Amino acid sequence: MSLIFLSIPGLRERDLASMPKLCEMTRRGERAALIPSFPAVTCPVQANMTTGKLPSEHGVIANGFYWRDKQQVEMWTAWNDCILSPQIWDILHQHDPELKTAVWFPLHSKGCHADLICTPAPVHNPDGSESLWCYTRPTEMYGELRDKLGHFPLQHFWGPLANIKSTAWIIDSAIVAAKEQQPDFFYIYLPHLDYAAQKFGPNSPEAAKSVAELDAELGKLFNSLAAAYAPSASPGEVAAAADPIYIVASEYAIVPVDHVTYPNRVLREAGLLKVHEAEGGELLDLAASKAWAMVDHQHSHIFTDPNDTTTIDAVCQLFAGKEGIAEVLSGDELSRYHLNHERAGQVLLVSTANSWQAYYWWHDGARAPKFARTVDIHRKPGYDPVELFFDPATRSIPLDATLVRGSHGAPVESESGQGVVLTSHPDMLNSQLLRDTQLCDVALRQFGC
Repeated sequence: MSLIFLSIPGLRERDLASMPKLCEMTRRGERAALIPSFPAVTCPVQANMTTGKLPSEHGVIANGFYWRDKQQVEMWTAWNDCILSPQIWDILHQHDPELKTAVWFPLHSKGCHADLICTPAPVHNPDGSESLWCYTRPTEMYGELRDKLGHFPLQHFWGPLANIKSTAWIIDSAIVAAKEQQPDFFYIYLPHLDYAAQKFGPNSPEAAKSVAELDAELGKLFNSLAAAYAPSASPGEVAAAADPIYIVASEYAIVPVDHVTYPNRVLREAGLLKVHEAEGGELLDLAASKAWAMVDHQHSHIFTDPNDTTTIDAVCQLFAGKEGIAEVLSGDELSRYHLNHERAGQVLLVSTANSWQAYYWWHDGARAPKFARTVDIHRKPGYDPVELFFDPATRSIPLDATLVRGSHGAPVESESGQGVVLTSHPDMLNSQLLRDTQLCDVALRQFGC
């Protein structure tokens, strides 16, 4: 038995009407609504799904971390040891060391204990340029995939050129791995629905087109994996059917937004956030700031001195009742969303469903740091969906956060925020409503764990 777990951010039940390939693969299975835990953003939800735990236990409190000892923000690039709980492949190896596991493109997978791994890892050159590359296990596998498929098209994975080509490469490379290695458990992240839904809105024609594009690639994946896992038969014998079992799950649903808040600007106006002047513009001064925000879609962690109750109280008062902010939590209140972890900020801002949060701290675009107008996911202390846009006049990323039309991350309070989970076989879900943390157990049960 082989299990393929497809993690598809942005997939909604309403999208299935335009996905005949996916619906055909899962027509004999089950379908359930899926509720992502807050914060409903990529890294925490992937950790929720693969550990069965919440951030208070696995420690992934956002798409980034603030490492206090180094006064350093790390967005997206943390290795697997940032996840403090065992993941599906760890548990499977304990259950049966002979089981072969593969992990394809989820965040925080570098250094995990799966047998096969492939995830982007561009080489940062001394001159500031990047060379295309992927982290793989075994190490030589990326060279082999590159020779067969060309380099992973990183420019199409994120930014203004993001399109189906990156997801197509992920699928093509997964097919190669399946044919050669036939892993018993294969976890594959397919990000394509993220792009148009954030840029143009989840109900836009562009988002509908992306749904159809993904379904066509899924059809290729299903057909190719059926062949890859087909058992061989001796002459004169008929091989038994061995199609893999599928779990297909949203990470979250993207909802329309028409409002944006700027927590760092508010903190700066209150004198709590400090910047220093540099040739490249105004840079955030973490050491001098009493409070600053690591923003992430529809929530942000505000970091202060943990013992400075005066500043913590002041921050809470600043944002209480502010347009676009639904909740301001501190102290023990963070346990409401299982974010009571030492990595969390001292104050948590939760957006209303129609709003999202931008990292900007400057008021004059001329003083914005140079990296603000580039696709630079590492130097920005927060997630920046404006990187999906391109300004022809300046040939760079615009500084207009109001362009964004879709977001996610806020607590799910209505069906519009729910995702969906589907299976290719019956009697796997046994419920019409699941939480992301339950998918770990769904996968493990297929192996008798």
